[in-house]
Amino acid sequence: MGPASVAMSMALLMALLVALLGFLGAAFQPPTQATPEAQHGKYAGDPACLSCHRDQGTSYVHTSHHLTSQPANKDSILGSFHEGSNVLMIADPATASDNPGLYFKMEAKANGFYQTAVAGWPGQLQKRSERMDVVIGSGVRGQSYLYWHGDRLYELPVSYWSDGGRWINSPGFKDGTMSFSRAVIPRCLECHATFIQARSPDPLSNQYEPASLVTGIACERCHGPGEAHIALHQAKKTAAASDLAPEAILNPASFSRDRQVDLCALCHNGIRSEELVPAFSYTPGKPLDAYLHPAEGDLAAHPDVHGNQVGLLQKSRCYVSSPNMSCSTCHDVHQPERAAAAYSDRCLTCHRVESCGMSKTMGHKIAENCIDCHMPVESTNAIASETAGQVIRPKMRNHWIKVYP
Repeated sequence: MGPASVAMSMALLMALLVALLGFLGAAFQPPTQATPEAQHGKYAGDPACLSCHRDQGTSYVHTSHHLTSQPANKDSILGSFHEGSNVLMIADPATASDNPGLYFKMEAKANGFYQTAVAGWPGQLQKRSERMDVVIGSGVRGQSYLYWHGDRLYELPVSYWSDGGRWINSPGFKDGTMSFSRAVIPRCLECHATFIQARSPDPLSNQYEPASLVTGIACERCHGPGEAHIALHQAKKTAAASDLAPEAILNPASFSRDRQVDLCALCHNGIRSEELVPAFSYTPGKPLDAYLHPAEGDLAAHPDVHGNQVGLLQKSRCYVSSPNMSCSTCHDVHQPERAAAAYSDRCLTCHRVESCGMSKTMGHKIAENCIDCHMPVESTNAIASETAGQVIRPKMRNHWIKVYP
């Protein structure tokens, strides 16, 4: 082989090697994702959905998903501002040794609703007051509140507890302190809002574009951006598009069982918290493992932070034995939740009353409530409020369906 042939062979070999390295590099790169800002730029907003989907949209606005965050106002804040019921006292002075005489007062002013911390002695009082700007939580269990300081978002120290209709220390805040510095990071907002544009790629930053906040979980969080879908149907009305054209919208009902459950697990699986991509990047219908770090280790048997409903459901024999069972087997996300016992009709599509060991003593009446026995309500150990020396824990329904003692 002559020098020219050798050179040509070497050049060809190098070209193949470069191509192979390029292919392998691409193969091991994480999938590229549209930025949250670009994806949200194609959202049309809930009102645009109502013209064609009025029944679903009208009922959805009353669901806990839709109400999981709201602008703070007299209608959205559930706690009382009336004199006598608008104060949170620290009953045990020993818990407030750093802030003697500490109490919090909820105040309605001309320009909004405020939380004011007061500590010290007469003539030497310290005060800190911040406005409630955002309500977090539908109120089923309670609400917490956020405030803006410039372009930074923080959690306020006092929350509302629906059980008893009272003000409490926000979960995780140290009893007897007057902290206003807990930053609200994007991952927290991802499960309580449709969108907010972060000003920093740092997942622990609390710096945002305030005007970009879209409260509540809107239709397009599950169905994807609707701009193209609306344009398609407008074009169909003028016969400019084929009736066979794609719908240009996501329908979770058409997803595989695993992808349907992934969509719920984005927020209803408390043990998944480590982000692989920025918050608000998740696209419904895609594997969640590409967005949040997969769970490691054995799953706790009881409810955890904000609920690990999906993980517990997946341990259930019902789920393992039923290839089509998903969260929507019981829950219709477009409708407000029913009383828990009412979901027993779902159990009885597969199970017979006579098969239950308690049927011999309770008879057919047992069919009225499978849920409280096989999915009991339990207190979570991972999130709690310490208020005036008392520990308050939310109760959540265990989604591990089985026979309990």
